[in-house]
Amino acid sequence: MLGKTALAVLLMLAGLAAGTRPPQPPVSEDTLEEVAGSLEMYVDRLPQMPKIHGYSMERGRATPVHLAVGMYRKKWKFHRDLPATTVFVFGESAESATFPGPTIEALQGVPLSVTWENHLPERHILPWDPTVPVAIPRHGGVPTVVHLHGGVHPPQSDGSAFAWFTAGFRETGAKWTTPTYVYPNVQSPGVLWYHDHALGLTRANLLAGLVGAYVIRNPAVEWPLGLPCGDKFDRVLVLADRSFYADGSLYMNSTGDNPCVHPQWQPEYFGDAITVNGKAWPFLPVARRRYRFRVINASNARYFNLSLSNGLPFHVVGSDTSYLPRPVTATHVLLGVSESFDVVIDFSDDESNTPEVELVNTAPYPFPDGNAPGRLSGKVMKFVVEPAKTRDHSRVPARLLEYVKVAEEEATRKRYIVMYEYDDGATGGPTHLYINGKRLEDPATETPRVGATEVWEVVNLTPDDHPLHLHLATFQAVRARGLVGLDELRRCMARLNDAGRCNVSGHAAGDAVGVPEHERTWKNVGKMAPGYLTTVVVKFLMVDTGEAYPFDATAEPGYVYHCHILDHEDNAMIRPLKLIR
Repeated sequence: MLGKTALAVLLMLAGLAAGTRPPQPPVSEDTLEEVAGSLEMYVDRLPQMPKIHGYSMERGRATPVHLAVGMYRKKWKFHRDLPATTVFVFGESAESATFPGPTIEALQGVPLSVTWENHLPERHILPWDPTVPVAIPRHGGVPTVVHLHGGVHPPQSDGSAFAWFTAGFRETGAKWTTPTYVYPNVQSPGVLWYHDHALGLTRANLLAGLVGAYVIRNPAVEWPLGLPCGDKFDRVLVLADRSFYADGSLYMNSTGDNPCVHPQWQPEYFGDAITVNGKAWPFLPVARRRYRFRVINASNARYFNLSLSNGLPFHVVGSDTSYLPRPVTATHVLLGVSESFDVVIDFSDDESNTPEVELVNTAPYPFPDGNAPGRLSGKVMKFVVEPAKTRDHSRVPARLLEYVKVAEEEATRKRYIVMYEYDDGATGGPTHLYINGKRLEDPATETPRVGATEVWEVVNLTPDDHPLHLHLATFQAVRARGLVGLDELRRCMARLNDAGRCNVSGHAAGDAVGVPEHERTWKNVGKMAPGYLTTVVVKFLMVDTGEAYPFDATAEPGYVYHCHILDHEDNAMIRPLKLIR
C-alpha cells in the first residue's frame, strides 16, 4: 500500500504529466438519479449512425481501401432536454464524428487498412487513476490505441495496451510499431466493434465515447438466408449506461472506494441513464414486419437482461461475430459487458397489435447478485409500431451457418484460468483483481500453438460474473459446475495459487448449469458465473474453415485475454496470450 506522502507525490506528478480536467464538485447518487430522472423517456428518435465503407467498387469488384479515422473532442446531445455533453468520439472529421462512432462496413475477404489518428486534447475530460497500471505520457496528452473487438488480425494490428499513442504520435507506448492497422476481414460475416484499449484508461476512454460498430458482410453467403436487410431493417444498437451532471457533463467518480490505495478507481461504474446509439431512452418507429438488430453492450460494467414488454420473442441468429447453426427463439437475452447478439424481432407476430413496445432490462447490477434495476435502468428504448406499407419478403430461415465442431476430445492441452479479487483488510472493499494471481506485465503463461484446440477450466472465486474476452481466438462454453467448499478452496488458492494442488476438480461437484442454446456458437466473450468452474473449448484457428490464420499470429506484441468489465480490466484482470508455432 502506498504511503500518503508517496501517493500525493505520485498524484501530483501524474497530473503534471498527463493532465486531467479540474474535478467537478462532489455530487450524491440521489442527485445523479434526479438528473437522469428529469429526462423524459422516448422523446429522441434512435439515430442511424453514419456508415463508412471499408472497400471500394471498381468494375463490379470490391477492392481494398485505406481509411483515416480520428478521435476528437466535441459536444454531443444525449437528450433533448440535457445540455450538450463534452465527449471523445470517432469520425473521419471533427464535424462528422459521433457517439458511437461511424459503423465501418467491410466485406469478407477484402482487407482494410485504417490509420487511427489521435486528435484529443492535452487533458482528459474524466478523472483517472495513476495508481493502477496506466499509460502516463511524459509530455501531456490523452493516450489511446484502438482494438477491433472480435477481429481476426495480426498482433501488430490488435491494439496492444502498451501500443498507445498521444496526439500526432508525439509519444508512443513501448509496444507501438505502426500508425496504420491492417484488418484482413477473413473471418465469417458478423458484427464486431472497435474501441479504445489504452493501458489503465479503457474505462475512462470508453466512458468518454470511444466506441463504434464494425460489420463484416458476405452477400453471397448471407443473401440466401433471407434475413431482414438494408439500412432500414438491419440496425446496430449500441447500449451504454451513463450518468450526467445537471450541466450535461459526463459523471465519473473522482474518489475511489479505497482512496488510500487507489484515489479514483472503483470496481464498477453504473450510469443512471441508458443510452442507445448515443440517445437516452430513444424511440424507433417500426412497421409490422421483421427487423434485424445487432445489439452490442458497450457499457463499463452493466449487464442487460433484455426482453420486450408485450412478450414478443427474439429470434436469435448469432452472437458475437458468429451465426448460430439454426435460429433460437428466446424471450430473454442476457448480454454481458462487450457481448453482442444478433436478433430478429417480428412485430407482425403480435396478435394484440400493441402500438408501443418497450425494450426492458431486468439484470441486477453488479451481476448477478446486485441491485434490481429501477424505473430508469429498467428501461432501454421504445418501438412505435405502425402498419406496414410494403410487403415483407424477409424470413427467419430454418438453418443458418455451420462452423467447425467443438470437438472437446481433440484438445491438446487443459489449462486452469482462475479469477481472483483482492480486498482491503480494513475496508473490505476490492483493491485489485488478477487472473491466475499474476499481473499483465508478468511473462505469458498461456502459450497455445497456432491451430490448436485447448480446454480452459475457468474458476471464478469472486462474487461477480466476469465476461471473459479472448483476443484473436474463439471459444464455446460447454458446461459449468458449482464449486462446493468455496471458502476452503479460496483459502487454499490464496496460499498456493495452484488449482491442481488445491483439488479444484474435486470442488467442482455442485449443481450443473447448461449453456443457453442461443449461446452455442463460436464466441469471443463468455459469462463466467461466480462460484463456478466453467469449461470452455478454445480454438486457435479459423473456425469457419478449420484452417490456420493467414498471417503470423506468433509475432510481437502478441495478444491478451481479460475480463471485459472495464474497471476490472484496468486493475488488472488481464493477461498476455502468446501464440507459438
